[in-house]
Amino acid sequence: MPQEHLLIIGSSEQNPDLFYATKFIAPDPFVFLRIRGRKYILISDLEIDRARKQASVHSVVSTSSLAGRFRKKFGRVPSLSDLVMLFLKDHRVKALTIPSDFPYSLALNLKKGGIRLACAKIPFFPDRMKKTGTEISAIVRALRATEKAMAEAVKILRASTIRKGLLYSDDTPLTSESLRRVIHHTLLEHDCSGERTIVSCGRHSIDPHDQGSGPLRANKSIIFDIFPRDCRSLYYADFSRTLVRGKASPKLRAMFKSVSEAQEIAFGLIRDGVPSGKIHNAVLKHFEKSGFETGLKNGRMQGFFHSTGHGLGLEVHEPPCIGPGEDILKKGHVVTVEPGLYYQGVGGVRLEDLVLVTKNGCRNLTRFPKFLEI
Repeated sequence: MPQEHLLIIGSSEQNPDLFYATKFIAPDPFVFLRIRGRKYILISDLEIDRARKQASVHSVVSTSSLAGRFRKKFGRVPSLSDLVMLFLKDHRVKALTIPSDFPYSLALNLKKGGIRLACAKIPFFPDRMKKTGTEISAIVRALRATEKAMAEAVKILRASTIRKGLLYSDDTPLTSESLRRVIHHTLLEHDCSGERTIVSCGRHSIDPHDQGSGPLRANKSIIFDIFPRDCRSLYYADFSRTLVRGKASPKLRAMFKSVSEAQEIAFGLIRDGVPSGKIHNAVLKHFEKSGFETGLKNGRMQGFFHSTGHGLGLEVHEPPCIGPGEDILKKGHVVTVEPGLYYQGVGGVRLEDLVLVTKNGCRNLTRFPKFLEI
C-alpha cells in the first residue's frame, strides 16, 4: 500500500501497527496518518514534546491547535473525528485506508464527512512479517531473558523434594503459581514483562493454554510456556519446554521423543518459499506413523490439535501461521516451531523454539537445552 493514504487511531502500547509506523510508545490514543508518503501524528499537548523527540514521523501536530481552529470556525467543542476531518481537508484527502479493527463510530463519522474508507487486509503493514536486524536483536534479547527465567525455574525444580507425590521447596508445597512468580520476577529483572505464563502440570497440561494452578506433582509432565514482551522494544519472545521432576512414564517418554523428532522434521523443511502446510502436514504424518492419533476421544480433543507454529514480533501471534493454511514462509520471518501431544490420563508434552527463516533453511534462535527428567 505504498501510495495509499493511511489512518490509524489508538494507543501504540496496545496497537502494534501504530507502534510499527511511529516507533513511539504512548498509553493514550493518538492519530497517525500517512499522506502522499509523509507520516503525521496528531497528539495532545501532554505528549507532543516527547513525540517530537522520539517519533519516527515527518510532522507532529498539536490536537489543541486543531481544536482551537475548529472552535473558532464552528463555535463548538470538536470530537476526535472533527479534528481528523479538519486535518484531511487541509491536505485535500478524500479517501483513506484503515485497519480492520478501526473504531466503528469514528469510521461512521468520517464517512458522514465525505471520506471514502477502504479496509486493509491483514496484516496492515505486510513488511512487519519480515524482520530487520534490529527487530531480530530485540526478539533475541527477550528470548535470552526468557531462557534465564526458565533456568531459575529448573533450579528450583532440581532442588525440590518429593513427599507423597508432591513437590516441596524447603517445607512449602511447590505450585504453578509460585514458579510462575519466580519466572515473572526474573523477567522483570531483565526488563521484560510476562503475562499468562503457563506452568501446567498433569491434568492441566492436556489443555495447551491452561495456565496451570495448584500443587506440582512428581513424575508428571509440567509444561512451561513463557512468552514475555520486552519493555523497551515491545517485541515478544515465545518458548516452551516440558519437564518431569522424578521419573516419567514410558508413554510420556515416548511422547517427548516423538515431539522432539517432529520439531527436527519441521526445522529440516523450513526455508524461504516453503508452504506452511507442507511443514504442518509432515508433523501430523510423523505423529500418525509413531502411533499418536489425533481426534475426539472421551469427549475431548487429544493428540496434536494445534498449529505447528506462528509468526512473532510486536505480537506474540502474528502471520505467518505454520498450519493447514496457505501461508508461505519467507526469508526474514521469525516463527515458532512448537509441536505437542496431549492425552488424558497421561499429560501433555510441548517443545517450542524460535527460528529465523533463511534462504536455504532456518537458524534456531533458542539456546535452552531440551531434556525431560530432572
